[in-house]
Amino acid sequence: MHTAAQKQGKGLASVADTTWADTVVAKTSDGRHQLLNIKAQTQQLGKQIKKTVRGFDRLNTDYIEPQHYIFTVMLQVTNNYDIYTLRSAGPDAQSITFSPDMRLRLGPYVGWKWFFAGYTFELGNVNLREIKQQLDLSIYSSQVGVDLFYRRTGNDYKLRDARLGSGLDTSPLNGLGFDGVKAGITGFNAYYIFNHGRFSYPAAFSQSTQQKVSCGSWMAGLGYTKNTLDVDHEKLQRLIDSEMGANSVPLDSGLMIRKVSYNDFSLSAGYAYNWVPAKNWLLAASLQAALAYKKSVGDATGNQEEGFSFKNVNLDGIGRFGIVYNNMRWYAGASVIVHTNNYHKPRFRTNNTFGSMNMYIGYNFGLKRKYRKD
Repeated sequence: MHTAAQKQGKGLASVADTTWADTVVAKTSDGRHQLLNIKAQTQQLGKQIKKTVRGFDRLNTDYIEPQHYIFTVMLQVTNNYDIYTLRSAGPDAQSITFSPDMRLRLGPYVGWKWFFAGYTFELGNVNLREIKQQLDLSIYSSQVGVDLFYRRTGNDYKLRDARLGSGLDTSPLNGLGFDGVKAGITGFNAYYIFNHGRFSYPAAFSQSTQQKVSCGSWMAGLGYTKNTLDVDHEKLQRLIDSEMGANSVPLDSGLMIRKVSYNDFSLSAGYAYNWVPAKNWLLAASLQAALAYKKSVGDATGNQEEGFSFKNVNLDGIGRFGIVYNNMRWYAGASVIVHTNNYHKPRFRTNNTFGSMNMYIGYNFGLKRKYRKD
């Protein structure tokens, strides 16, 4: 038999157990609701992102034929060029221009939807110390595009032009090899196509669509480039003394550069046009002027602060030209891309022109489901 106190105790325990169980169930239910809400919000966010991404590829099919394939492979032959001109200032200004010989580079490229990447290596060069490297990554859509680039030169520059004083014959220096120059370029360019529904920039430079009707568009973009230039001015002076003999002159202090690093932040605007002369053929051209804010830090003999650490604004340029044949399965063509950067200070000026000439042939595969006939 149970006493009254025992029965009362059991009753209280039963109530406590029930309350605890209800609390656990309530908390578990709340947790499930929270998880469901998070899952729903995540799905909604994913749909919104997918919708936004698809919006980048909206186009007018009366003017542009969309890409029918998911993947592409391409073989490209490239000629890169880099020209550096250094100038001092004043009544006895001097200038020297360096550039390497143009050599063929070969490399494979692969593409998946918007992404297009590749690597090229120099042909006919077995000296690993002089091998130049280039890595490119491009992301294209009908509205926006981004080009990333990484380039490192070897030490095979030559003197192309030297002006060391009024009336001084510097022809003995032309074409001489000079291994005291090393340079690198790293950066990106991003741009927006305003008339993206009718004009296809990728049709000309990534072969991912077909331009069916001639059309043009205004463009706007931004970019960043870091240029590094290392010049052994002491070795350059010895070369001048050796070749010029009695006519040798000392280098101006403005050209006594050891190492300079340029940071270039730019805003650009321009116009591009695609001309379709015949079915599957395309001729393209685009020009952009860039207002660039420059920040440079370098080492110079004599006066680093005055001559080689500066902030400046200059006008740069970007040009792209191409010819393409594209029947959607196979494509082939050629393109030329040119960048020019200018840096000005009272005692020092430099111009860097770099770019590439490309010839390529490629093959698309992996037909998209909506274009299959089965």
